[in-house]
Amino acid sequence: MGNKGSYITPLLAGCLLFGACTEEVRSANPAKPAEEFYTADDFNKIPKVDAHVHVNTYKPDYLLQAAEDDFRLITINLDDVHEPPPMEEQQQYALHQIKAFPGRIAYATTISIRNFNQPDWLNQTLAYLQKSFEQGAIAVKIYKVIGMSLRDSSGKLVMIDDPRFDPVIDFIIAHHIPILGHLAEPKNCWLPVEEMTIKGDKQYFTENPLYHMYRHPEFPSYEAQIAARDHMLEKHPDLKFIGAHLGSLEWDVDELAKRLDKFPNMAVDMAARIPHLQYQAAKNWRKVHDFIIKYQDRLLYATDDVISTDTDPVALKKRINEGRKRDWEFFTSHDPMTSLEFEQPFNGLQLPRSVVDKIYRLNAEQEYPGISAGEKTSKPE
Repeated sequence: MGNKGSYITPLLAGCLLFGACTEEVRSANPAKPAEEFYTADDFNKIPKVDAHVHVNTYKPDYLLQAAEDDFRLITINLDDVHEPPPMEEQQQYALHQIKAFPGRIAYATTISIRNFNQPDWLNQTLAYLQKSFEQGAIAVKIYKVIGMSLRDSSGKLVMIDDPRFDPVIDFIIAHHIPILGHLAEPKNCWLPVEEMTIKGDKQYFTENPLYHMYRHPEFPSYEAQIAARDHMLEKHPDLKFIGAHLGSLEWDVDELAKRLDKFPNMAVDMAARIPHLQYQAAKNWRKVHDFIIKYQDRLLYATDDVISTDTDPVALKKRINEGRKRDWEFFTSHDPMTSLEFEQPFNGLQLPRSVVDKIYRLNAEQEYPGISAGEKTSKPE
């Protein structure tokens, strides 16, 4: 459902459908001219960026769908023995798609901690980064294995503020490359499954018990993970940092706002965390709306789509296109909505066009200056 102009009609519809509206939502905004907002019909007409996907295939289907939906992509490499393929293979997929679809996709390289306890780990890491930059990598992904599974030679868990990472981070800063940091996990990760707020988290941590920290009380707490990330940012104030997945502060926009205020070079992407914004909007629409308005220059649209070699192209088209359109509805309309992730209804945020443009494109171009703005193709060469 797309917004057709003012707040009034969809808001009243929401009240009739869901029984009652709070006064703050009822008076959220006066009716405004239709030209201030996008509608559902604008979805394919507006150039957009999905700032966090994983294209682990040589097949063209996902890129063709991106072209149809007018998205540019940043495919993210990571290295985790529990999540194949290895980073070297992911890089080859990325380089293939960049050549096949020039201007449509860019990639973020990563660092490996496989040989962290070996004397030559630092030199190996810097050499891999240097080669990646020469091959066009526009960012570096730092993954949750740091803080959640990496141990040093004494058996101690290693956090991201460990001094051994400082020369790597300084090297990245010197090359004017941003870091995308997936550090920690949703706060739900430290809760029993039945207390988690989002069904997707319940499923993921049920299927991936290694990373369900509630089962591993011997590991650092959620608060310790966030503190280590914050300490790393304090040590490197010149680092351009994008916190993946709403910076693992998805549970409360007030907590995220504190970090954005404290760290002026920090932004966040929304990859796989839009349901958490919707969950908060169901409880306090005004708070989420006003947070996005205030921090409109620091938020990047992203999905965390994972595309593998065995992804069915027909199912992919339906799932990807429909998911993107639901997200678009949330940000551009004030329509009443529901989610498969939780039970409470909520209303779309109906953000002004200028804010939507920032979230969907301009902020990605600002945070990832290496992303190609050149000619986009819809067919592989």
